[in-house]
Amino acid sequence: MTAPRPAPVRRFHYAWVMVIVTFLVLLAAAGTRSAPGVLLVPFEKSFGWTRADTSAAISINLVLYGLVGPFAAALMQAIGVRRTVLAALTLLSAGSLGSLLMHNVWQLTLSWGVLVGTGSGMAALTLGATVVNRWFHTRRGLAMGLMTASSATGQLVFLPLLAMLAQRYGWQAPALAVGLATLAMLPFAAWLLRDSPAQVGLRTYGATASTPDEAPRTAMNPARLAITTLVDASKTRGFWLLFASFFVCGASTNGFIGTHFISMCIDQGYSAVQGAGLLAAMGAFDLVGTTLSGWLSDRYSSRVLLSWYYGLRGLSLIFLPFAFGFDFFGLPVFAVFYGLDWIATVPPTVRLSNDLFGRERGAIVFGWVVAGHQLGAASAAVLAGTMRASLGNYQLVTIMIGVVCVLTAGLVLRIGSQRPRPAIA
Repeated sequence: MTAPRPAPVRRFHYAWVMVIVTFLVLLAAAGTRSAPGVLLVPFEKSFGWTRADTSAAISINLVLYGLVGPFAAALMQAIGVRRTVLAALTLLSAGSLGSLLMHNVWQLTLSWGVLVGTGSGMAALTLGATVVNRWFHTRRGLAMGLMTASSATGQLVFLPLLAMLAQRYGWQAPALAVGLATLAMLPFAAWLLRDSPAQVGLRTYGATASTPDEAPRTAMNPARLAITTLVDASKTRGFWLLFASFFVCGASTNGFIGTHFISMCIDQGYSAVQGAGLLAAMGAFDLVGTTLSGWLSDRYSSRVLLSWYYGLRGLSLIFLPFAFGFDFFGLPVFAVFYGLDWIATVPPTVRLSNDLFGRERGAIVFGWVVAGHQLGAASAAVLAGTMRASLGNYQLVTIMIGVVCVLTAGLVLRIGSQRPRPAIA
């Protein structure tokens, strides 16, 4: 019996429109989420807040970015992708624009911590995973790689501009810029986003005639669905290995480099604009690395890919304290190798989540794994800020996080391929 032929794929399937719009939404959210890394020093100068004060507020942002993810994935199943994204963009613009009125640390916590953290958690990696699961039967890795790369592109587009604005006009200018950027995305998202291929009369990209129809929208309360999925997934070793590895991923990216790299450069005599330029260069290389990672995850073992990614990231971080001693080769070499690896871990992790837990629950499980990512990010943000305040430099914490990444390279090879028992209905 011959295998069924794939259904004809239109030259430009609407799934790619969803990828483009989601990419832009994630890009605007990434630019807003990355802004505090530029604003740490301006906040200190304007308000007299310590690095520990600002790091603590930003850590709330990072925690909410992760914890909101699984509930957002469940919310997308209950009310749809479009409504969830519109709510996320509203929160992001309210948080960044509302911060223009702040004078106290608690207002920083409310605006950049709670509002921006919640909004970015709703418009984050779980959004990309949900779009991929609903719209793609083939080329899921490539699609996820492209959308994940938007975080890197957000740095590439926003960070140098935000640093320049902060240097010339003060911290209010970057806050206004990212607030207007997210506000501008609202009409485009409302116009172009769709909840499923059926709404435009299509099947998923690359589906065959025998491909099962998409799962019906759940009637379960989103919070209960997210918690039920966590309870079921937490009974498996695979979930905890994914969770632990992504904890390290968050600690070594958003929490440490994303939050403290510009401050680290300033400590070494570089300007904020130069530090932001290096982060932007990392973002440019990660745009390539993460897209390539998605392509590779469609073809090769996700566990092996993750092992390489964590190992190379760890070696890059161990090299970083010494990179400042080389006038020409040091930081550019770090930017290339670390940048290619920045969030290349996402496509293989999404694929493993779907392989282990199925398409219906895969995006929600991945949301909980992202929560681990952000708990790691928050922990590293506070740890690095505290060690910088006590030791006067970032050298020890940089090497510590690099060593943990190398150890994680061995951990991810133990993630199994067997699915757990059927999820609770």
